[in-house]
Amino acid sequence: MCAIVGIINSEHAAKSAYYGLFAMQHRGQEASGISANFEHKISTIKAKGLVTEVFSEEKLNTLKGAMAIGHNRYSTAGKESGNDAQPVAARYALGEISIVHNGNLVNKKEVRESLVKNGAIFQSNMDTENILHLIAKSSAPKLKDRIIEALKEIKGAYCLLIMSRKKVFAVRDAYGVRPLSIGRLKDGGYIVASETCAFDLLGASFVRDVEPGEMIIFEEGKDSFESIKIFESEPRICAFEYIYFARPDSVIEGKSVYEMRKRLGSALANKSCEDTCDTCGNIKAKADLVIPVPDSGVPAALGYAQSANIPFEMAIVRNHYVGRTFIEPTQEIRNLKVKLKLNPMSSVLAGKSIVVIDDSIVRGTTSKRIVEMLRHAGAKEIHMKIAAPQIRYAEVYGIDTPNRDELISAKKTCAQICEYIGADSLEFLSIDELVKALGDERKYSLVSFDGNYFIK
Repeated sequence: MCAIVGIINSEHAAKSAYYGLFAMQHRGQEASGISANFEHKISTIKAKGLVTEVFSEEKLNTLKGAMAIGHNRYSTAGKESGNDAQPVAARYALGEISIVHNGNLVNKKEVRESLVKNGAIFQSNMDTENILHLIAKSSAPKLKDRIIEALKEIKGAYCLLIMSRKKVFAVRDAYGVRPLSIGRLKDGGYIVASETCAFDLLGASFVRDVEPGEMIIFEEGKDSFESIKIFESEPRICAFEYIYFARPDSVIEGKSVYEMRKRLGSALANKSCEDTCDTCGNIKAKADLVIPVPDSGVPAALGYAQSANIPFEMAIVRNHYVGRTFIEPTQEIRNLKVKLKLNPMSSVLAGKSIVVIDDSIVRGTTSKRIVEMLRHAGAKEIHMKIAAPQIRYAEVYGIDTPNRDELISAKKTCAQICEYIGADSLEFLSIDELVKALGDERKYSLVSFDGNYFIK
């Protein structure tokens, strides 16, 4: 779930890319990097760490030029990100090139083995490097055609920004699993970013989304851009963008993430007892408070509280200097960060029956520790409500659930999960309820919930 950003035909492009990456730090915390194009030469700075740790004013001043692309890295569990930081820059037959990638290629292994057999040498574990080699080995005279050839050999979920000496190419896979939007900067240049919250920070206006299966070509000095439809599209934006990953102030595929999360909470409150599991119970009437697990659970908790007419309280305080636990690379670090990040307020919780709203349960360890902390703070009853269906399948299109054995819902029933985390009741949305709340006029990538691996 990386963040990518591109700045085209704008003064101090690298600095704008920096701010765009800063706005999207939530999408990846392991490494950051920017490539800038100055006088048709590409310079790259990248390293492990947050955006503010990797870049200083002095470093940004070395990245001159009116075109730049950047990347925040989010990797699967336990991967070393030193050699795998992006952008990936190289020199090939047509000159210099730099690439950033958000997503995951499902045929990485097969493509890489074929490339190695034909003499390719790899420097990282990233599937992004596959794309670079495919472009380099093509004999097409134009980069545009080389990119198209490469895209026809890869399968998976991807958003790409590819910068050459004079152009920036923005590409989205045929299903549009990952988001990518185009904005207009105040000085007339363009920004392309994973989320529209990057536009807000830079004062850019939204133009449109890059369509699934589309390639957009920006050229140095040109006020307009070219569009090429590479694949017939069957849009399936990842539902997890709305549930958890995107910032609530972003707009994904025309839908406000904040409003979608409120609707998910409202859907939880309006569930009928006949549709719930045997542990849920109808506790709307006797619950004293609705409590969100901050930050991503807050809008859903608001939606639930408003629909159920139960008071809303921010009774769990979050330390914002601690990052997201779900995307930390090891379980030991995730466990420690739950305590570092969240602290319940006894003065609000003591003796109360509470509804706790969270966005998802993945491994169950975080929920277990939250319930333990709430009990210690004096909560009398804890009714856990999850604004998403049960995650039963590994998500191979770019989310950190590579092994199904890590997923508690793949091994336990709702009642067993409830017992494990120590709650008095537990309730999830069904897949149908999720889709209805998000808007059933379109399809979504729901592989975490239904196991439908539609990209073969």
